[in-house]
Amino acid sequence: MKLQVIISFLVIASLENAAAQNSYVKLGQQALMDGDFKAAAAQLERACLVDSTNANALWMLGYSYYHSENYKKSIAAFTKAIAINQTDANAYYYRGRAKAYLGKDNQLSAAEKEKYLVGAIFDLTKAIAIDPNDSQNKYLQTRGIIYRDYGIFKLQAPGRYYDKVRAIKSLRASISDFEKVLTENPDRFDISSLIDLSRLKLDEALARKY
Repeated sequence: MKLQVIISFLVIASLENAAAQNSYVKLGQQALMDGDFKAAAAQLERACLVDSTNANALWMLGYSYYHSENYKKSIAAFTKAIAINQTDANAYYYRGRAKAYLGKDNQLSAAEKEKYLVGAIFDLTKAIAIDPNDSQNKYLQTRGIIYRDYGIFKLQAPGRYYDKVRAIKSLRASISDFEKVLTENPDRFDISSLIDLSRLKLDEALARKY
């Protein structure tokens, strides 16, 4: 009899937790649709407290943090979502973008910028490997931008983080990514402008004497 009571209690508690989480997830989804990302994050945080293994809730939480410009928390949420679903290209994409923003934060040290920019390139490369047929070419385009940012960083970084050779390689990789996008989308004049900017930075790097 006691065992039946315990089992019944656990079932009821489980159902109550599931109902609470579903409520928080629905409220978070609605806030996302309304564009209220801070409210969405607040609801989804509650959902993830109830169940930290809900990949969908974690993904939406990471997305909400990202659009709230809370990039470190966005990275943490997407990292948890990726641990559950390692083939989610969009999770890598947004985690990479969050890292890229931090990589340009002048409040951070050169070591931290290096870590975030390299991590961002890794994430976008992973997204491309998972979904090589991305119809919008957003993964390639974004990686091209991050390669350019990393190349500029390596030219401007102090001390041991300065590296002209890696800067040149990164800027050439940036141009390569943009050219692939332009080949598939010849009417993308914005991509032509991005190529011109990367080429300008590459010329500046090649002209350096040290």
